[in-house]
Amino acid sequence: MTVRVFGSLEDVKNALNQPLGPSAWLTVDQGRIDAFADATGDHQWIHVDAERSATGPFGRTIAHGYLTLSLIPHFGQQLFHLDLGQARINYGVNKVRFPTPVPVGSRLRAQADFVDLRHNAAGAALTTRYAIEIDGQDKPACVAETVTLVLEQA
Repeated sequence: MTVRVFGSLEDVKNALNQPLGPSAWLTVDQGRIDAFADATGDHQWIHVDAERSATGPFGRTIAHGYLTLSLIPHFGQQLFHLDLGQARINYGVNKVRFPTPVPVGSRLRAQADFVDLRHNAAGAALTTRYAIEIDGQDKPACVAETVTLVLEQA
């Protein structure tokens, strides 16, 4: 796994639509799921009740979709580093889908690619598409397009 470093917007532009990754695998254990439930107040039984979930639709607990989405910074730092501009801030998410539930004990990893770079008054908006895959599954756990604002030097 090699972290790609981008030192200019021109470097980013030249990397549009080129694959980044994959990242290292990360196992989603019940402790992480429970901590996310506590942090968000989402204690739905399919996430935190192992006994009830054993007879539920997935046969065991599953991670929250938003937990999977929240792992993007973890995976992103393994894939690339933007060493440019004065600061980089999250602007938002264009599209998020959760095609496959993440059962407890699953291993996840991500791949990404830059899909759009638009200059604006503040600097630039970079859209990155992430696909978070589950080891052994055909469909990804999460596909998301994030937007990062790259603020230029003042």
